[in-house]
Amino acid sequence: MSFPLLTLTAAVPAAGAILTAAVPAARRTAAKWLALLFSLATLGLAAVVAVRFDPGGARYQLTESHAWIADFGVRYELGVDGIGVALIALTALLIPFIVVAGWHDADPQGTQTKRWRPTQGFFALILMVEAMVILSFEATDVFLFYILFEAMLIPMYFLIGGFGDRAHAGTDDHAAAQRSYAAVKFLLYNLVGGLIMLAAVIGLYVVAGNFSLTEITAARASGELEMATNTERLLFLGFFFAFAVKAPLWPLHTWLPNAMGEATAPVAVLITAVVDKVGTFAMLRFCLQLFPEASKWATPAIIVLALISIVYGALLAVGQRDIKRLVAYASISHFGFIILGIFAMTSQGQSGATLYMVNHGISTAALMLVAGFLISRRGSRLIADYGGVQKVAPVLAGTFLIGGLATLSLPGLAPFVSEFLVLVGTFARYPVAGIVATTGIVLAALYTLVLYQRTMTGPVKEEVRAMPDLKARELAVVAPLIALLLFLGVYPKPLTEIVDPAVRHTMSDVQQKDPRPEVEAAK
Repeated sequence: MSFPLLTLTAAVPAAGAILTAAVPAARRTAAKWLALLFSLATLGLAAVVAVRFDPGGARYQLTESHAWIADFGVRYELGVDGIGVALIALTALLIPFIVVAGWHDADPQGTQTKRWRPTQGFFALILMVEAMVILSFEATDVFLFYILFEAMLIPMYFLIGGFGDRAHAGTDDHAAAQRSYAAVKFLLYNLVGGLIMLAAVIGLYVVAGNFSLTEITAARASGELEMATNTERLLFLGFFFAFAVKAPLWPLHTWLPNAMGEATAPVAVLITAVVDKVGTFAMLRFCLQLFPEASKWATPAIIVLALISIVYGALLAVGQRDIKRLVAYASISHFGFIILGIFAMTSQGQSGATLYMVNHGISTAALMLVAGFLISRRGSRLIADYGGVQKVAPVLAGTFLIGGLATLSLPGLAPFVSEFLVLVGTFARYPVAGIVATTGIVLAALYTLVLYQRTMTGPVKEEVRAMPDLKARELAVVAPLIALLLFLGVYPKPLTEIVDPAVRHTMSDVQQKDPRPEVEAAK
């Protein structure tokens, strides 16, 4: 039996979560360092996975398969393709930065018992989410994936509801009520999606007789397994609905602004840069592979929804007065680009969508974490409460600007490459959709530059006059993310080499080829 590297990659943060939670209450600093140590160990294992993965080899590598619930055909099956490797690396990379950025977010405030925050629990929950997300990127058994897809909601619910943003206007009771509302809304939306998916998972078992993604895909490709048209479409809709909620896709997106607004900045990054990627990843791995014909049938409607997400999210971002909610609506727009790239059914579009998942995670982490540092200094999330920050905290303002420019996909920064590929892939098959999607770029420039102008430029407001610049711990979080944005912006080859073979396999699953450019014959 080969070494269970994939299991170990998820087991290390899970063990870290248990050990961190067990640290005595008075040893808060020890709990923080323990969480950071385990997150770095997971990053090291993710690097080993990336190094051992051979882009030119089998589709799924480092595979593991063990009997689990034999009577129902459920197995503990793991394997990674290039898309999974890229997203595991993203997750493992971001968690140490999330831990360091949230170093003081769960510290007790004052002497009142009701305001004490269980530091150990905060970091343990983050590590538990990491373990479940990584394992979901590795699972090739549909039932195992479903269990992980739903189980990660529990620690996220407590992170949103129990460790909310301290820069909340109003009384403590009002802030607690808002956090509770956001957490419950997050949970209910995703639970409803998960229950509908459960019905589809059961239906898939009835049709296929097992839950193995690789076996079902092979049986469909060979003609041994045939699904009635209506059955395949219903099963596809059950899976897609759950993934669209998680993604989030309009009109199932409304939980995200509440959750990101009320959560701490590091938890907001965990939501949109890590957890939400499970939804778009699952569209590629499960929807397109298991239900290729239904995916093509649903493509026109999904493209329309993606375009609405792009434009609607960007328009609402333009009108936001709250910094964190602005980033949340911008993310809805960006997820629209990702879903558009997936269902454009071109290799450029799907490669761009996968790169977008990675690059959006890095750029959103950079922008949101710097925004969190800014908000913690002023004690307000309202854009109108800032002004002239660049004159008193130039490093903070500079990093905020780079994060914002990455969000609007400035050439030379990583998101530009992925957005360009998505648009090229979309134009090749759906030119009208490509034209509509470009409006999202214009609106992104508007909300990003207006946000920077209103918060960082102009006269220095009295409330920010004594604002300190970024400290060493904060620079240690932001600087590597900005370096990555620059590196992947000018040299995306390390990612494309890993991702492109997996995309070719997916294109083969749906029996699609890239359209040939229409060129007028020379006269």
